[in-house]
Amino acid sequence: MKFSSALQFNSVPEWADYYLAYSNLKKLLYQIEKEVFTPPSYPNGDTTSPPVAPRRSSVEFPEDSTLLEPGARCRALFVPALNIELKKIVDFYTRKEAELYRKFHTTENYHGSAEFSAAGSSTHDIPASTETARNSLNGEDDDDDDESLVSPRQSMDAKAIDSDEHREELANQARDLFILLSDLKSYANLNFTGFSKILKKYDKVTQSDLKESYVEKSLRPAYPFRDETRQSLNQHILSVQRMYAELGRFPDMDSATRALRSCLREQVVWERNTVWRDMISQERKVAAVGVRPPMMVQDEAEGLAAGTSVSAPPGPWWRNLPPFSRQLGLLILCTTIFAILVSVHIFDTPEEQNCLALLVFASLLWATEALPLFVTALLIPFLVVLLRVLRSDIPNQDPVRLDAHATAKAIFGAMFSPVIMLLLGGFAIAAAMSKYNIAKTIASAVLSKAGSKPRWVLLMNMMVATVASMWISNVAAPVLCFSLIQPILRTLPPGSPFARCLIIGIALASNIGGMSSPISSPQNIIALDVMKPALNWGEWFAVALPVSVVCNILVWLFLLRVYKPADSTPAVHQARYVHEPFNMKQWFIILVTIVSIVLWCIESVIHQYVGDMGVLAIIPLLLFFGTGILTKEDFNNFLWTTIILAMGGIALGRAVLSSGLLNTIATIIKGSIESYSLYSIYVIFCALVLFIATFISHTVGALIILPVVNSVGTSLPEPHARLLVFGATLMCSGAMGLPVSGFPNMTAIMMEDETGKPYLTTKDFLKAGIPSSVIAFAVIITLGYGICSLLGF
Repeated sequence: MKFSSALQFNSVPEWADYYLAYSNLKKLLYQIEKEVFTPPSYPNGDTTSPPVAPRRSSVEFPEDSTLLEPGARCRALFVPALNIELKKIVDFYTRKEAELYRKFHTTENYHGSAEFSAAGSSTHDIPASTETARNSLNGEDDDDDDESLVSPRQSMDAKAIDSDEHREELANQARDLFILLSDLKSYANLNFTGFSKILKKYDKVTQSDLKESYVEKSLRPAYPFRDETRQSLNQHILSVQRMYAELGRFPDMDSATRALRSCLREQVVWERNTVWRDMISQERKVAAVGVRPPMMVQDEAEGLAAGTSVSAPPGPWWRNLPPFSRQLGLLILCTTIFAILVSVHIFDTPEEQNCLALLVFASLLWATEALPLFVTALLIPFLVVLLRVLRSDIPNQDPVRLDAHATAKAIFGAMFSPVIMLLLGGFAIAAAMSKYNIAKTIASAVLSKAGSKPRWVLLMNMMVATVASMWISNVAAPVLCFSLIQPILRTLPPGSPFARCLIIGIALASNIGGMSSPISSPQNIIALDVMKPALNWGEWFAVALPVSVVCNILVWLFLLRVYKPADSTPAVHQARYVHEPFNMKQWFIILVTIVSIVLWCIESVIHQYVGDMGVLAIIPLLLFFGTGILTKEDFNNFLWTTIILAMGGIALGRAVLSSGLLNTIATIIKGSIESYSLYSIYVIFCALVLFIATFISHTVGALIILPVVNSVGTSLPEPHARLLVFGATLMCSGAMGLPVSGFPNMTAIMMEDETGKPYLTTKDFLKAGIPSSVIAFAVIITLGYGICSLLGF
């Protein structure tokens, strides 16, 4: 969670205006970075011409700071802002501490007075809740604030209540005072943490060392953060605990302390419920954000901003319909086609006929997204049972159509396969490396070596995206890499070609990284399930790594040719790596990850002991969740929609195979291409996958095509099913010509600058994505085929 969110979660609502303005300081820091470190812009890319006049600065630097070095100029503006915040916090803390200590001494005197055992107190003179106490501290009560908490002698009354009831009222006062003192302690701790974090961010952005000197010379000497101040506050809290223990007749101090802490938790939940609800709602909205088709092109968006009206968004008429109407129409169309295919008779057996209808229906739903992809996957086992498409596979017996009970048992048994366990193991590794910042730390260390030349910065970011995709999937990798380049994007001028080049380069490299390892993308998991026997990790790396490296280099050279980033951006702000040594927990995660990968690589050697790679995937699950490194919340945050999609694909593959439809289709295809060479068949299937996976998601393309490719490869005179399936799988990741071609492209098209203007348009993918797909196709049918042939696939 970001610290700004944590600050809002944990702050006292009534004191909100007196906390460190962390978000404002962060915005100021980014503005300083942009004004001080933005490289000069040259007209037409001519570095010999005088630079274009800089944009008017929104940051007002002191008049005598213009002759200073960049680091000194930054301090000249940032340090005074820190000092203003520090003074605000010191003044508020000092005032609140004095008020609370005064209330404490009044309560303590009353508790120790001789009249306590016999005297009572009027209940209306004693605030019954923390809310009343806080209001009195915030000046919202009458002028008799000093007497609002307790006023022992003035509240004496001849009709006082008995001492037990009076003791209970005073215990409530001690409880409320404990909550207020605890809030004051939390106030100091949160602000100290906020100063430390913003200073660390300042050092990282400006490449300076302000944090250490400011903390020692300004922060620690400030009154709220002195050791003696904290000790005094802790002593007062301890005294209140003792007082509460005596008033509440607790057997010991520990019992009283537990009761007070329980009251503190309940008070936080009750008092700040609205804040927590709103913040959690925002977090959930961010986490569940989806990709919607753009409703207008760039020119129309600018027209709206200028106040002009736009009659209708561009595109086909059906895209202008409301989303619900469009989805409903597509669903009706797909259902109609499904009903027609069920009723006609193309094949001899009802199992094959019904399975064809199911295959076409699922493919249409996936391609049109009339239903969410995972919902279609859930629909598959339901229709498999309803249509009874499975047949028995008893050796030496003719296949018999299974009844509904046997079909349900068989299809659900097939869905949870070892491949699903491998997917879960990969998610566990990705979650651990992301949660403990291992992936981000390694990536930032590599990027710090890239220098300031745009060409090398682009290449290094592409390589980081590819390597990150290998281990944390090409779903999480682009999100990580886009966060790493934010400091670069912030310092680039609006409309910079290098910004577009950098973003689309990361997206294309993440797609290429999707072919790099068995766990880097869902289509690879599907391929492992289809191939018999499946490739081990060593075999996968032997082909995929050279192909990925060559694809990356060629795509990099192509992007340099298309965008010419050096013409508009001679140099970029160099990323700085702040060295933070790994702790024992992070080293443990790295060790488990390495051991798991090594075991996956040698699975064929130890196959007689472990049975399948899915069994080995249990190791990271046990070690990460068993030791508390990952929690049940992390488990709930797995990409379960992807897992369900993979399970639906496995169910569809089992249905197509068991019904006999796959064998029939393979026979038809084999008859039309049996005269072709193996290489020609390989090229045909790669081209077919490239076309299909460009317009629909890579995972869906793999679900539809790979079983057919495997069946054709198995039926060849010299079976080469693994070769054909592997080539088609690599090509799934290499199809990256449109914004909808894979999750990295979807993430890239949603990237916006600080004004809300998208960095990329569909035009960028047409001029860079489609040629890059052709480059990947050429590498896969040459280098990829050659290595596979040498390895005997």
